[in-house]
Amino acid sequence: MSLGAWLAQEGFTPDPAAGAIADVVRVRSELLAAARGGRAISYSELLQALGFRFTRPKMRALCRTLDAIDTGRAPGEPALAVLVVREGDRLPGQGWWTSAARDLGYAGSWTGPDAVALVRGLQQQAFDHWRDR
Repeated sequence: MSLGAWLAQEGFTPDPAAGAIADVVRVRSELLAAARGGRAISYSELLQALGFRFTRPKMRALCRTLDAIDTGRAPGEPALAVLVVREGDRLPGQGWWTSAARDLGYAGSWTGPDAVALVRGLQQQAFDHWRDR
């Protein structure tokens, strides 16, 4: 089943006002380009690539799209939302830690060496998986 078909089946309805921010295919394409390039991308960089300046409401809308992308990924595909990070510490934001990291069983701090190790490991999985695809 395609990602678009799965999203429709699950009742994902993007906010029309969000435009490109809610465009799952376009956002996923940006994430795949980052993964193939072996790099994380900041929230600000991703919003800019979609044609927006960074604002907290736009970032929150983007996070809903990131969650939809990871929830609808094909079996065997690594998560991509972990590639989207804050500029300051190059770690994902609060929403990622309270959903994806928790789902992985991680109960540690959202900063510090354990957090960095978890994020770098998951990012490397995405880099390795998408490098030659």
